[in-house]
Amino acid sequence: MLNANLHHLRIGFPLAIDTINWDNLRLFLAVARAQSAQEAARRLVIDHSTITRRLHRLEKELGARLFERTPAGHVLTTAGHRLLEHVERMESTMVSVGEDIGGESHSLTGQVRLGATEGFGSFFLAPHLSHFCDRHPAIEVELLIVPRFINLSQREADLAVNIERPQNIGQVCSKLTDYRLQLYASAAYLERHEPIRKVGDLLAHRFFGYVEELVFSPELRYLSSIVADALTPLRSTSVVAQFNAVREGRGMAVLPCFMAAPCGDLVPVLGNEISLTRTFWIAAPGDIRERARVRALWDFLREAVECNQPFLRGETRHWRSVD
Repeated sequence: MLNANLHHLRIGFPLAIDTINWDNLRLFLAVARAQSAQEAARRLVIDHSTITRRLHRLEKELGARLFERTPAGHVLTTAGHRLLEHVERMESTMVSVGEDIGGESHSLTGQVRLGATEGFGSFFLAPHLSHFCDRHPAIEVELLIVPRFINLSQREADLAVNIERPQNIGQVCSKLTDYRLQLYASAAYLERHEPIRKVGDLLAHRFFGYVEELVFSPELRYLSSIVADALTPLRSTSVVAQFNAVREGRGMAVLPCFMAAPCGDLVPVLGNEISLTRTFWIAAPGDIRERARVRALWDFLREAVECNQPFLRGETRHWRSVD
C-alpha cells in the first residue's frame, strides 16, 4: 500500500519517487502543519537548519517548489498542496498498519488536535481533557480554541466540535449534545436597576453581544430574537469577553449555562421565559476518525457530555468529571 502511494506521487512530479526518503516527507508534513520550519523543528526536537536543508533536498528531488518562504512562515505552493494530499494518505496508511498490527495498547500514543468554539473549549472541554490526559498519558492533546469554524478539510485539527452540522463529504459527523443558553446579569447589576418582570422591561437595560457583521454562524444571532432593539454599547467577537463584561455588573448578555451557572455572582433573568437551545456537533475526517487515539478522544467526549446533561441544560452549577 505504501509503495502504491509512492508510485502515485509520480503524477505531476518529474522524479522517480522510489528514491525519496520518507523522513524528508515526514519533515515536509511537519512544516506544512506548523506553517513554520522553526516551529516544526521545535515540535520534532531537531535542529532548524536540518529541516531547512532537507526541505531544499526534497524540492530538488521533486523538481518543484513546495513552500513560499514569507515573513509569516512557510506557505504551501500549488505543488506543495498536491504533495500534502499524497503524504497525508501515506501517513494514514502507516498509522492504520501500526494500529492493526500493534493493537490498541500500542496505538494509544501520539498527538491529537481538537478544535472547538471558544466558550465550550475553555469552560467545558479544557477541564475534562485534563482527565483524559490522566486516562491516556501517552496521548498528547492540542486544544485549538478559536471564535470560528475549524477547517478540517485543511487539516487544522484531527476532530472538531462546532455549533453547526458540517456538510463536508468525507467527514464523519454526529450530534454531540444540546446545550442551553439564558439571559444573565450579575446580582449587583440587578440590585442597582429597576426590577425586570417581563420581556418589555428589558428595553431599559444594557446588553453585551456579538459584532453582527463578524458573527460566524446564524446560530449566534440570538440577542435580537429576545430584544429586537437592544442597547449594546459593547460588542465583541468573543463570548468570553461578553462573559467577563457581564461579571463587571454593567449590563446583561445571553450566555451558555455551562459558562454562567458555575458563577455565584451571575443570575438568570426571566429564566422561565428566556431560554434557548443550541447543538454541538462533533466531526473528523473519515480516515483520521479511525485512528485509535482519535477514537479514544471521540468516545471520551461523548462520555463527558452524557454524564453532564443536567449541567449543560443549566439545571446544576457543578459538572461531573469522567475518571
